[in-house]
Amino acid sequence: MAKSHKLILSLLSQLLLICHLSIADLTPDFYDDICPQALPTIQTLVEAAVADEPRMGASLVRLHFHDCFVNGCDGSVLLDDTPTMTGEKTAKPNNNSIRGFDVIDSIKSNLNDVCQGNVVSCADILAVAARDSIVALGGSSYGVLLGRRDATSASLDAANSNIPAPNFNLSQLLSNFDLHGLAMQDLVVLSGAHTLGFARCTIFRNRIYNESTIDPDYAASLESVCPISGDDDVLASLDDTPASVDTDYYQGLIQSRGLLDSDQQLYQGDGSDTDSLVQYYSDNPSNFWSDFGAATHQIWGI
Repeated sequence: MAKSHKLILSLLSQLLLICHLSIADLTPDFYDDICPQALPTIQTLVEAAVADEPRMGASLVRLHFHDCFVNGCDGSVLLDDTPTMTGEKTAKPNNNSIRGFDVIDSIKSNLNDVCQGNVVSCADILAVAARDSIVALGGSSYGVLLGRRDATSASLDAANSNIPAPNFNLSQLLSNFDLHGLAMQDLVVLSGAHTLGFARCTIFRNRIYNESTIDPDYAASLESVCPISGDDDVLASLDDTPASVDTDYYQGLIQSRGLLDSDQQLYQGDGSDTDSLVQYYSDNPSNFWSDFGAATHQIWGI
């Protein structure tokens, strides 16, 4: 009876701890005491992955944002399908698009060894890996709030309806961000993550062949690699420096060289508020770094 009583108390204590963690405020030093090597381990492995393949930095940033826009930053994007659940990996914005799962799996495995157990959540790994990718590719560091618990379910429908599409117009983009509690400035500064990475031909084909808001010389250069049909998976960079965190993305928008229609929507040359923000970040890289970090904190509140 005594042993049974102690076991019940132990289980109750663990349950109370879980409940407390689920509502506790996120904090940047969450792992400092329980696993002080957690963040250095993530940084080392991200740096190695990005050094091996610079594109991976963009992939890890994108993976984190696609996670956060679907029911919050809870790691649900990582969940595989089960007989009773269709996850987010095959949603239209994600299918044959998001990548980096093997890097996250490797980080998680290493952390389980370093921390002697399942201590660091996958949701936190995604957030830290995104930040460390930004830094590895030349961007400024920013604080990451930690302590999130991982989701146990995912939603294909939520992924299809919540992740902004590359053909959204400005009104749709603003509405989508507003639904997530994010403002116009958040939209413009977080879109600056497209300073990194590539998009597939199938995503930008309509823009280069049918849109009028694109620089003709830029469109012609893209037509040479992305035919009007076929070669769907051919890649083109989102800006001229796809492995460097800089403000070239904003400069490209001002020159009508946005690869995605949703990107070019931010700058239409009509003196709108988004035009002004694009010009502001193009002219003030240091403010882009600081505002980007601040905007990520807004995302974690989704």
